[in-house]
Amino acid sequence: SKSPSLSMPVRYFIMKSSNLHNLGISQQKGIWSTTPSNEGKLNKAFCESSTVYLIFSVQGSGHFQGFARMSSEIGSEQSQCWGSPGLGGVFKVDWIRKESIPFQFAQHLLNPWNDNKKVQ
Repeated sequence: SKSPSLSMPVRYFIMKSSNLHNLGISQQKGIWSTTPSNEGKLNKAFCESSTVYLIFSVQGSGHFQGFARMSSEIGSEQSQCWGSPGLGGVFKVDWIRKESIPFQFAQHLLNPWNDNKKVQ
């Protein structure tokens, strides 16, 4: 069971999708899947934080397409609906906002854990 940590109450991750179709599936079914290399980081954040927000962007779009809250740990079950090879287990997400926002609207946001690069 999830036990929130006081040191990391909320975590944020930018999730890059290879295509808009997969975001549509996620919004319709309330699920997401990522590469196996990301699963450990996301599961750790889910277990140690009160909330994990996922901010979605399609590669090459120049936009964010919305954000969701991670609502389950990543399991071992895989989904065949993505059409993208190399993805790991499925987990639940609750979409909060579905809107295309250009990166330029967030250019003032810098990531201190990534050499203060722009968040995009």
